[in-house]
This record gives sequence, structure tokens and C-alpha cells, in this order.
Amino acid sequence: MCNAASVVAGDVPIEMTLRLQRFLHHEARLLDARAYHDWLKLLADDIHYWMPVIENRFERDPAGPFGPERMAYFDDGIEDLRRRVTRFTSPSAWMETPATRHVHIITNVEVEPTELPDEWHVHSAFVNYRNRGDDDEAVLIGRRQDVIRLVGDSPRLARRLITLAQSMLLTKNINTFL
Repeated sequence: MCNAASVVAGDVPIEMTLRLQRFLHHEARLLDARAYHDWLKLLADDIHYWMPVIENRFERDPAGPFGPERMAYFDDGIEDLRRRVTRFTSPSAWMETPATRHVHIITNVEVEPTELPDEWHVHSAFVNYRNRGDDDEAVLIGRRQDVIRLVGDSPRLARRLITLAQSMLLTKNINTFL
């Protein structure tokens, strides 16, 4: 994405920063409400939604903790995301009856300019609390690196890189969007 050391504070007007922060909060509310079809409307047609598996490696390892050639939990485009929404909302999705309850908390939002006037790099941290039944619960915590662009006058999510704070998935499944 971008080099944090090269960012100069104040490059993005506060109004745009607040607008993009509200966009992320609105997205979280839609996901919590299971309004997946409305959530899809927030995505750009060329979205890349990627959550690589994090590998424990030595810091000096040039390969880093993840890469595009390695395994990912999600490596989706718009059609993949539409299929997942169709599956989540299908009457045959017996695992989601009753539905899993989600709370997405989005924080530490930072906005940086890109080379394009209508796109921004947006960094955030998240907590996704999930509860199902009486005692089945899980917490996913991580960071996101997004590219959000204006399409007309509407923000659209064009890229999302999700990195979990854990290298081993400690939950039964990932039946959510992060």
C-alpha cells in the first residue's frame, strides 16, 4: 500500500477524513445488521478483498509474514463476494439459523492521499465480536488497509487487505466480512 514514514500530516482535509470514517462506521453497522446486499453496494466493481494467512517468520526474513503467492482466507473479487452473500442469505444456510450476532468495532482510522485525486488509503483497526447460540463466541482482532474511491459522489471500497493479530485462526469459521 503506502509507506507510513512518507506521510505528512494534514495531506487530507478533515472533512474528507471524517467522511471516510463515517463510511467505515456505516459499513460496520450494515454488517452487524446482516444487510449484506446493502453492503455489496458499498463495493467497487473491481474490488480486491484479501485476507492472507499470516505466517510466523523471523523479522529479517525477506519473504515477510504473507504474500500474494501464499494461502489466504479470502482472496475475493466482486463475484466471489456476491456468491458469499447469496450463500449467507440462502434459506439453506442452516448454520446461520439462528443467525450469528456480530459487533464490528472500527477504530484508529487514518486517511492518506494516493496518487489519484478521488482515492484514499484508509488504515483502521477492528474488533469483530461474534456470538452464536448460548455460549459460542469468538473475537477476531486485526488491521485493515483499504483503498476507498469516490464513484460519482459516493465512496466505494476498492481494496481491502485484512491482517489478523493471530497467526493461527482461533475460531471455528469466518462467517463474516471484516
